[in-house]
Amino acid sequence: MASRSLATSSVLLLALALTADAATFSIVNNCKDTVWPAALPGGGARLEPGQTWPLEVPADTAHARIWARTGCSFDGNGRGTCETGDCGGALVCTVSGKPPATLAEYTLGNPDYIDISLVDGFNVPMSFQCGGKGPSCAADINAQCPAELKVPGGCDSACQKFGGDTYCCTGPYTTNCPPTNYSKFFKGLCPDAYSYAKDDQTSTFNCPQGSNYQVVLCP
Repeated sequence: MASRSLATSSVLLLALALTADAATFSIVNNCKDTVWPAALPGGGARLEPGQTWPLEVPADTAHARIWARTGCSFDGNGRGTCETGDCGGALVCTVSGKPPATLAEYTLGNPDYIDISLVDGFNVPMSFQCGGKGPSCAADINAQCPAELKVPGGCDSACQKFGGDTYCCTGPYTTNCPPTNYSKFFKGLCPDAYSYAKDDQTSTFNCPQGSNYQVVLCP
């Protein structure tokens, strides 16, 4: 009995330690319409205006992302489609979303690193903060999107739309990749956000290890 009690206590202590080390992401829908936020890791949810999705993530999570899906319709089994950000037709995502989608990206460590990325285009304004600090992309880029990048529900990236080494920072531009007129368009409206693949210097933010986060859609 004593050994069983000790084992049970050890499991409880481990569970408490894991909970204590987890980071909490509060994903808030401040948009006027329903959105379906998604996260890897984390899955997905439906949020009506004003609702919040609390998400706990292990403290050592790396190369993770959160995004919004719009124009979705799901059946009772969680199968369906979204106009933007669709992740293989599932309500609970296990794969990345289809561009265009505004991304909140993060790696938790010492310190934590966070960013907002428009490398895959834009669908919903977003802020991503710890303790009231962090990147924000509050502009309505869809309303100002160049005609050649417009798609239903969003504004595509030049890489996604046209491909090629210049826009995608591949081939001879893998290391030294200058901005283009299209990436400058995104950067001009959202200076905090990644506008193309090599836009590191002004787009990566850090937060203290152990921080909790708020991702606001339509800040």
